[in-house]
Parts: sequence; C-alpha cells; structure tokens
Amino acid sequence: MMRFQALPFLAAILSLSSLSFAQAKPRARDLGVPFDGTPGTNNAITDVKGVEVGHTTLISGSGKLKVGEGPIRTGVTAIHPRGKEANDSVFGAWFTLNGNGEMTGTTWLEDSGFLNGPIMITNTHSVGVVRDAVIAWKVKRGEPDMEGYWWSLPVVAETWDGYLNDINGFHVKPEHVFHALDTAHRGPVEEGNVGGGTGMICNEFKGGIGTSSRVLNAKAGGYTVGVMVQCNYGQRDQLRIAGVPVGREIPEHTVWKDDVGSIIIRRRHQRAAHPHATAAPRPQSFSRPGPRRQLLRRRFGRHLRRLLHRKSRSGGSQGCPRPENDAQRQPRSLVLSDGPSHRRSRSERHGSR
Repeated sequence: MMRFQALPFLAAILSLSSLSFAQAKPRARDLGVPFDGTPGTNNAITDVKGVEVGHTTLISGSGKLKVGEGPIRTGVTAIHPRGKEANDSVFGAWFTLNGNGEMTGTTWLEDSGFLNGPIMITNTHSVGVVRDAVIAWKVKRGEPDMEGYWWSLPVVAETWDGYLNDINGFHVKPEHVFHALDTAHRGPVEEGNVGGGTGMICNEFKGGIGTSSRVLNAKAGGYTVGVMVQCNYGQRDQLRIAGVPVGREIPEHTVWKDDVGSIIIRRRHQRAAHPHATAAPRPQSFSRPGPRRQLLRRRFGRHLRRLLHRKSRSGGSQGCPRPENDAQRQPRSLVLSDGPSHRRSRSERHGSR
C-alpha cells in the first residue's frame, strides 16, 4: 500500500496562478546552465502557435494530516492545443512505458489518431472530477464537436501527490477545473509549484510543472517543438543537469530510499510555414484515408518512445514496479501535431454516438 509521509509545510495560502508568478524566479538558462538547442521566444510549449496553458493552484493548511481538512497541496493544469476558443482537432498519439497510472480518453485517441479538446493534469484521486468538469465546461459553452456531435472523451492524466497533499480529501472541485480552462493563456507559462504539479516531488527535491521549446533550423524542417512535463519521480543521486550529476553532490535531506513516482510529458510541434505557401481556409470536416492516419500514428509513437528515453539525460530511469512499492509508476507521454482540421468523417467512425 502507498504510505503517507508527514513532511513540513509552509504557511497556509490559497493561490490561483498568475502571469506575474511565472516571472518571479529566474529559469535555468538565466542562471547560465548550458542547455543545447535554440529555444523559442518564451522557451515554453506556448511557443507553438495556438497553445494556451492555465493552472489552478490549491495551497492551504499546515501541520499533521487530517483527511478532509488538509494540508492541501494540489491543483489542476489545462493545456489547450489550439486555444480555448478553437473547436477543431489535432493529430495525436500517446505512449506509456511501464507501471501503473491513469490517462483517460486514450482508447479513442489511439483508435482515431485525433485529439479534440484540452489536456488536463491533476493528482491521482482527482482524475474523475476533472474529466467530468471538462465535459460540463464544453456543454456550458454550447459547443458540440466540429461535426455536430455532443459527446466528449477528455484526456486527463495524473501523478500521485499523497506525500505532500491530503489526496483522500478530494479538494479539487469543478470550479477549479473551470478556472484553469478559462484562464489559460499564451506567452510565458507558470512553472514549478503550480497547478497539477503543486504536490509533486522530483529527485527528492520539490517537483512540479516545467516547460521548454526548441526551434529547429530549415534543414531539420523548421519545426517549433514545445514540451510540458509534470514530474514526480527519481532518487537524489540520479539527478543530472546538463549532463552533470549534481544530485550526488547534495546527499542530505532525502525523502525515500527507492526510486518511485512518475512523469507526464506533453509534446506539441508545428512546422514553419513555407515562404511560398498561400493561406487556405480550414475545412470543418476533413476525411483522411486510413493508411495516412496509420502512418502518422506510427510516426507519433516513434517520437513518444524516444522522448521518454531522453529523460534519462536528466536522471530519470525506466524502473519496474515491485509488489511492495505500489507508488512506483510509469512515464506517460502524449504528442500532438499541427495541421488543418484532422477529424474523420461520419462515415469513417466505428460507431455512432
């Protein structure tokens, strides 16, 4: 069974994330850490055109755990692939490496190759309320899907924050989900102890939300690639920054003896426009032949598998859960691609809803 470890907490505060919070602390590049590649304007997933990110952060209480009261260290993060006002889909795929964990909506995502709607991240025991709230949010806005169907299979992922949060108190409510969805924005993204990452631990330091982007040169396709992670894994001595094993130099005040936890990675990319291309209106329904979709799904799967193994450069490992340690969980990853309205026609669906 999972165990709850009482850890010291800060003073009580209820915080709804704001842009000013995102700018309060320097980022790694600002401190001179020599990362590879050329970042986008904000070095964030929002450098990909249309992407918006919003958080609701819940921090309240201190002292000994009282189920239903606190301490509360949790929240919700929302990612709109094309912005909250958009109602068309993007190509998508997902991949899970090992262990247990939950990401709703993946059966339809895997079968169709499309994602229509936001991606949500929260704690393990709030997946259900977040999923239902996303559907309610879409219904309240009066938005059927782009072909007129009133059904939704939201993608909601989780990591476990029970070391720092009263996870069995069920403190994430529908209004917190609505706030994250409605306040999502472009530009700089709030990082660290915010949103779904509020109660997370990474390499036995405080974990949370992180994001970055890279702009490839024309020879490599001119893509802008954006990534967002919610990290909750790793032993101290595994931590590497820019290839340097800094975790081994800071052995004090560790949290656990075994590598436990999980990480969720969101990757979004967009190809640079061809200089001679002309703008064309997006169709409201665009049918793609089956082999085309299958090829794209295989390509995305290849990207995802490589993406998860790349995290080993920062100290992550692909551990295998043991019966005596149920808290050890898998990395999950989801990749999205830009393009015109990529949604199957009604005649191509496997069933009606």
